[in-house]
Amino acid sequence: MELTLCVPCLFGLEGLAADELRRLGMENVRAENGRVLFDGTALDIARANIALRTGERILIQVGAVRADTFDMLFEGVKAMKWEQFIPKNGSFPVKGHSINSKLHSIPDCQRIIKKAVADRLASKYHVGWLEESGEKYQIQFAIMNDTAYLYIDTTGQGLHKRGYRPVSNLAPLRETLAAAMVLLSRYRGRGQVCDPFCGSGTIPIEAALIAKNRAPGLNRSFAAQKWAWMPKISWKTAAEEAKDREFHGEYDIWGGDVDPASVKIARENVRRAGVGDIVRIEEADVRRFYRDAPGGLIISNPPYGERVMERTDAERLYREFGAAVKKLDGWGIYILSSHVDFERHFGKTADKKRKLYNGMIKCDLYMYNRSSGGENKR
Repeated sequence: MELTLCVPCLFGLEGLAADELRRLGMENVRAENGRVLFDGTALDIARANIALRTGERILIQVGAVRADTFDMLFEGVKAMKWEQFIPKNGSFPVKGHSINSKLHSIPDCQRIIKKAVADRLASKYHVGWLEESGEKYQIQFAIMNDTAYLYIDTTGQGLHKRGYRPVSNLAPLRETLAAAMVLLSRYRGRGQVCDPFCGSGTIPIEAALIAKNRAPGLNRSFAAQKWAWMPKISWKTAAEEAKDREFHGEYDIWGGDVDPASVKIARENVRRAGVGDIVRIEEADVRRFYRDAPGGLIISNPPYGERVMERTDAERLYREFGAAVKKLDGWGIYILSSHVDFERHFGKTADKKRKLYNGMIKCDLYMYNRSSGGENKR
């Protein structure tokens, strides 16, 4: 069965997710604001869930309908072929959001959609009541500019939940965003990668997974694995394909943090992610950061001064960090920060900036090319 599949992403990551899907061989990939659509099969659902680094989840798009009124929403949703996906005893909770639309009450939209789907299924299964005692088929809706898009979530817990980080520090970086930072740095396994503000180790771990070309979803489960219409062989095939694409080499990836508790957490996460052979985590002060070897990469997410540290402390840290990296020879630097004056405190204007979102915090990724990341010491 050919399906329209949707990958919601953090704003700013749509192009990266689309590129990933194309490399996986997906058909008719098209990026839109906050999401990427593609056409695929049950096997492609498994492939995307297991292999995608920068998307948040894989949704089946059941349909779309104009929804100026609740009657239009109800009739449009009821006309969709829900029985293709949800069995007679399936559980189908509803959640979603509405943006720039006349139907803005989320509880009312949930109630209307739930009733429409229930009426459709009851009619198709010739029953008066649906017990919903079986597996979960989470319905999601997005109403944007008076058009309602209806989905079923195949993923369950978001794709950023890789399974290696049950414990994190106070301000964890989402794994999908960390992977995006590594991909934007163009790191593919060559040369040193350092994160001097590693926190719970997310950036070094994602760098290691990318270096090894290891699929991030191999060690977790997904909602659709329990669905009767999804062939079990799809998940086995997708996992085997992903393992066949792995690289086996020597890599140099380092994370440091001044906080001993964060270092302990990061080391445990590295071990749990299965990359302890190529990632080193050490207690280290960023003010003394230095490497002799030329041409490495710094990819990091220092404190913004919003949640973890006071703003003045963050600004002092940026100045000290900027002074330290000036001694490096030809390193590329990729720093995520929400501080509008980061460049002034860091002491250098970025070669390029890219707007990204860390949760609800609007940030910039400050990108310094390898030729200008610091002052050449020769």
